[in-house]
Amino acid sequence: MNAEQSRLKDTGWKKWGPYVSDRQWGTVREDYSANGDAWNYITHDMARSKAYRWGEEGIAGICDRQQYLCFAIALWNKKDPIIKERYFGLSNPEGNHGEDVKEMYYYLDSTPTHSYMKTLYKYPQNEFPYKWLVDENKHRGRQDPEFELMDTEIFDRNEYFDVFTEYAKSAQEDILIKITIHNRSEEDAPLNVMPTLWFRNTWAWGYDSRKPDLCASSDKVISIFHKDLGQMWLHVEGQAQLLFCDNETNSRRLYNYDDGRKYYKDGINDYIIHAADTVNPKNMGTKAAINYDLNIPARRSVTIRLRLSEDANYSFEDFDEVFAVRQTEADQFYNDIHGATMNPDRRLIQRQAFAGMLWNKQFYYSDIRHWLSGDKGMPRPPAQRQKARNSKWTHLNTRDIVSMPDKWEYPWFAAWDLAFHCLPLATIDMAFAKNQLILLTRDWYMHPNGQLPAYEWDFGDVNPPVHAMAVWNVYKTDKENNNGKGDTYFLERVFHKLMLNFTWWVNRKDQSGNNIFEGGFLGMDNIGVFDRNMHLPSGQHLEQADGTSWMAMYSLNLLRIATELTETDKAYADIASKFFEHFIYIIGAMSNLGENNEGLWDDDDGFFMTRSVFLMMVL
Repeated sequence: MNAEQSRLKDTGWKKWGPYVSDRQWGTVREDYSANGDAWNYITHDMARSKAYRWGEEGIAGICDRQQYLCFAIALWNKKDPIIKERYFGLSNPEGNHGEDVKEMYYYLDSTPTHSYMKTLYKYPQNEFPYKWLVDENKHRGRQDPEFELMDTEIFDRNEYFDVFTEYAKSAQEDILIKITIHNRSEEDAPLNVMPTLWFRNTWAWGYDSRKPDLCASSDKVISIFHKDLGQMWLHVEGQAQLLFCDNETNSRRLYNYDDGRKYYKDGINDYIIHAADTVNPKNMGTKAAINYDLNIPARRSVTIRLRLSEDANYSFEDFDEVFAVRQTEADQFYNDIHGATMNPDRRLIQRQAFAGMLWNKQFYYSDIRHWLSGDKGMPRPPAQRQKARNSKWTHLNTRDIVSMPDKWEYPWFAAWDLAFHCLPLATIDMAFAKNQLILLTRDWYMHPNGQLPAYEWDFGDVNPPVHAMAVWNVYKTDKENNNGKGDTYFLERVFHKLMLNFTWWVNRKDQSGNNIFEGGFLGMDNIGVFDRNMHLPSGQHLEQADGTSWMAMYSLNLLRIATELTETDKAYADIASKFFEHFIYIIGAMSNLGENNEGLWDDDDGFFMTRSVFLMMVL
């Protein structure tokens, strides 16, 4: 057992990780509008000034598993109208193909415990083309290609910085941070690098008014205190300016309302860009940045070193040694995963693919009941919100680390994406893969009627029922890794919940009772011109070939699980028989077998086809 595998047995090593979203603005959770227009309730332009309710965003960010304290990097090339604190992209109405991040960044490496992590952000030395990207994409139609950052030719003369951010944990509460900035141009270039530390705002909503505290204990150390995290320190190396403000909404800028405060979330931005009096001269607040005002020589690099630790007295003497050890351990871990026969190119591709999976973990916090009703410390939301999206999911109350499809474009879980994620994740972190599969079947996710939540934009939509497939394959991988001994507790625990979900499909998505099913967003991005959950204007509904096929597979997956459980409990034999029988019913219905069954098979096309059905209303 290598060092990283040993760390995986102690969940404390996962307390800190890359759990900060790449985008929080424009998400459903932060939308308190009357009309459900999430994209315009908080825009990218508003994001630097608005304190979020449910989560945080940042570049190359990390936080603790409850996201009380966040760390990320910010940059300014002396030309942009704002400092670069978050990745830029187009909202769904702005992009000719929907929402789309317009940045260049890469997740390069990570171990499952995040004992070592590395990411790269490419930052132009010339002014970032915010307006050009918006305007050009606005003029393009759906048949046109997207206009990307690379299309602006802003990188063509190598006038950009490669900003590598690396993390190495010396201990569970001792995180070394290394930021290496390469000037790729032929001329010296100025750059402000601002490692930023802040608390998620938990005090403005009327439940707990106790504020955490950041303050300068010296020009090299920021003292950090939070009632749940305790005392920590951020140690700074080199010459830099400490800047403090508060993670509070700038109501003057956004709403033309003076709430009496002086230091807001955008205070550091306004100080750097406009030399405004917007940072606290007392060097205290709930948001802080370490401002390195650098001039980076042509074709050279500069490295910044920091340490976030529970140790108040720290020197940087062992910094490079710790990094070297963690990188070696990461190599050992992945060498064991790859095996001796995999060639170097495939090793690199697989390792970076795993890095993408691991960096896309996110702290996901949502309480639908509170979200609909509003917080007691805030103005009451419009009455229309009681019928807003997800209003039938008031039981949903999450505060978990969840694997996301993409922390910018889709910074929320999607039920079927998550199931597929667990297959590669099981290769490197079996416990996390099992936890994710259990998570969606817990009572604070799964609807009381048995439905699994689809995704944040509409929890009530219908995703392909692939959960059982993922559960079986994760179980099988675990069994193979343990010399044929399977985790039947895990298998049985999820199986019982999946039977509830299967029953929901049978009762809710088979309107004609003929074992041919309907659904909504059933995968492969095969989105039609109308919502397949809804009846057509004529009163017809669609009996769908893909939905029915998914249910046939679901039956086989549950059959396989029940058969496995029969090895230790004979009572499951009857259940296995039930799912075999249901599979036969579905196949017969699809294939035109039996009396008065039109089926879905089309002899002319040689293909299973979706059909429309009119249900007569009997009064």
